[in-house]
Amino acid sequence: MFEVSIPIVFAFAIILLAALTYGLTGFGFALVSVPLLVLFLSPKTAIPIVLLLNTAINFIVLVQVWRNVSFKRILPLLVAGLAGIPIGTWILLYLDVATLKIFAGTIVALTALALIVGFRREIKNKLTGFAITGFASGVLNGSTTMSGPPVVLFLANQGTKKDDFRADLVAYFSVLFLLTIPFYFVNGLLTNEVINYTIMLFPAMVVGSLAGMAIVHKVDDELFRKISLVLVLLSGLVALASGLHLI
Repeated sequence: MFEVSIPIVFAFAIILLAALTYGLTGFGFALVSVPLLVLFLSPKTAIPIVLLLNTAINFIVLVQVWRNVSFKRILPLLVAGLAGIPIGTWILLYLDVATLKIFAGTIVALTALALIVGFRREIKNKLTGFAITGFASGVLNGSTTMSGPPVVLFLANQGTKKDDFRADLVAYFSVLFLLTIPFYFVNGLLTNEVINYTIMLFPAMVVGSLAGMAIVHKVDDELFRKISLVLVLLSGLVALASGLHLI
């Protein structure tokens, strides 16, 4: 059992904010929570906690968006994403994650900025686009759990409507995260400490996600797109700063 302490209070607040963001947009749980949790928890503790909570929150939001899910769109993402998970998990265990954060953070931030200022080039070969996006997402998921940016950027570039955008993200992440858990278990990342923290922070995740789901209908498609891109831009900058050990 954990005693109430300042770090635990901060962790509860962080998960609440991350869950609110996720309930609203369908992504952003890891990009909000991971950079803050690693300020007082090791990455090999914080990242599995976020994975377990993110898996749970996916199924809560999925109940709301199920009717808008397109399996035709997410199947290529899933197949390619699953191929990337083992590579990402191996990076987390054995390679310098900082280098990956610097590279991925730079690409993500520049792409998000380009879309924010109005650049858009629709990809005609959607199957190839989904496959490349899914693989990049899978690698980032296994190594950092921050798998959202590649998929969000691709869907935003394709002009996907808010309800479809959110539904496809949640359905994709529901399967991807669920299938990532065995890789973490086999590699000894799901420790007793991780499980205890996850149980303790579960109520914050539920409250935050329900609050986000309650206000999403007040956000129109264009505002939703802007919020999504700003979140991705921030995630890229945070990843870059983390890789450079600035935070």
